[in-house]
Amino acid sequence: MNRQELIEAVLSAKELNHITKKDANNLLTNLIETIKKTVKKGEDVALVGFGTFTKVKRKARTGVNPATGEKIKIKAKNLPKFRPGKAFKDAV
Repeated sequence: MNRQELIEAVLSAKELNHITKKDANNLLTNLIETIKKTVKKGEDVALVGFGTFTKVKRKARTGVNPATGEKIKIKAKNLPKFRPGKAFKDAV
């Protein structure tokens, strides 16, 4: 399911028949941006029944260039992580 299909699915809900496609798109955009900003600050976003978005730190490590076989240093970096909630896991 892509973004447009998700918006269409939200609009098909009987409880939300008064929302326009533009409003649904704006809501989804704001939700995603809020999650990104919050996780970037180092705070978790927990959606009960769905899952938790967190920020994890990946340590620096040594890798290998597959083309040359040369060892390279890979810098430490922060990455987003999603842990699905129990209800989501059970549904899948």
